[in-house]
Amino acid sequence: MSASTFDAIILGSGQAGNPLAVALAQAGRTVALVEKGQLGGSCINYGCSPVKAMLASAERMHQVATAGAYGVRSSAPRPNLKAIVARKEEIIGQLRQGVHGNLSEQPGITIVRGHARFQSARTVAVEENGRTQMLKAPLIFINTGTRPAIPPIDGLLESGFLTTDDLLQLTTLPRHLLILGGGYIGLEFGQMFRRFGSEVTIIEAGPQLLEREDDDVCEALKATLEAEGVEIVLDAEVRRVSRNAEGTYTLTARVGSAERRLRGTHLLVATGREPNTDDLNLEAAGLQPDERGYLPVNGQLQTTVRGIYALGDVHPGPQFTHLAYDDFRVVRDKLLHRRRRSARQRPLPYVVFTQPQLGRIGLNEQQAQEKGVPYRVATMPVRFIGRAQELSLTEGFIKVLVDERQQLLGATVFCEQGGEIMSMLQLAMAGGLTCDELQNMVFAHPTWAEALNNLFRELKKPG
Repeated sequence: MSASTFDAIILGSGQAGNPLAVALAQAGRTVALVEKGQLGGSCINYGCSPVKAMLASAERMHQVATAGAYGVRSSAPRPNLKAIVARKEEIIGQLRQGVHGNLSEQPGITIVRGHARFQSARTVAVEENGRTQMLKAPLIFINTGTRPAIPPIDGLLESGFLTTDDLLQLTTLPRHLLILGGGYIGLEFGQMFRRFGSEVTIIEAGPQLLEREDDDVCEALKATLEAEGVEIVLDAEVRRVSRNAEGTYTLTARVGSAERRLRGTHLLVATGREPNTDDLNLEAAGLQPDERGYLPVNGQLQTTVRGIYALGDVHPGPQFTHLAYDDFRVVRDKLLHRRRRSARQRPLPYVVFTQPQLGRIGLNEQQAQEKGVPYRVATMPVRFIGRAQELSLTEGFIKVLVDERQQLLGATVFCEQGGEIMSMLQLAMAGGLTCDELQNMVFAHPTWAEALNNLFRELKKPG
């Protein structure tokens, strides 16, 4: 079978692959973009956008439910999950149309539907509905993303559990949702469905939620969720999952030194994700994934095989949409602009979209201590911020780490608009602003930004 020849082949239409296809095509290169599912990757189809759209509905419900505290009379809100899902689908549909239009209108891009498997380091076979196409190119970019990881628990596979993809399509509200996993995905869905009216139990194997965060952050977030009625079970080793004829799930777990049975009507598995690399026939290209299935890369995102790159979530490291997009910029600059920069030398901002939000940039205390980095720390309760008092959104705190030059090492922001405040601190870090400069900067009153005027008043050494 003869192969169609291109300058580049991109496997997967995600947040790195799509803009790279456009950039290469605009530079005069011919590109084959291979996608077996929906265009747009995980962010648009079952990640950031749909989850945040449904979180917005849950937040609006919470605003109505708590309106009495603001002197506003309202009846108890009830969710229309069909309408909530329909709104989410409308938003996602518009985003998909935008991606399709952007790609299909760009000369030089050929969208190829189907599942790709390597035949050699320069050739892939794409199969769909029994038909196979052969594609060949000197450059191949793997941007195939991840899927939910399913832990090896006795009875789990037979139980008919839900993944996050499934939960986003539910139009009937779970009476009692069990969530296996206390990471950011589990927390966002847990608060969302609790606000919709479900009973929610989050089961985490570790001693705290969000294992990479400082203890004070984890405790504050746990207290927030529990205050809304979410049950959180830590140190829980789930040993067996069963489901009876009525559809009730029973999780048998060792919690500390005792055995416990947790029951619910629905079970969400949110224990992480694994890369979509196992069915790409990597061996034919000379590629060897690591023990978890990820493709090792260098700072320019090149794999061990010349001409093959791994972008987005398929290489080791944090899995965030904004980092996948930056992967595109790293490769674009190398290939088209002859500018060399490393994917290993970049900031790592992220936000957990609970309410309050948790925004993070740079080092936290745990990381600074592990690295032996000297620091001073300041922590300010959100209740000290005027804007928070006026809005009655006083939950949480802001914590910053500062070095001996008065510059920021990192910030943890757990409060309303935490992601936006974190981003201001990220800009300050990028610009080399000192904490003295931030403390004396004139911010409009009353805004959340005014927190920076008071944040650094009490910098202390740890301990």
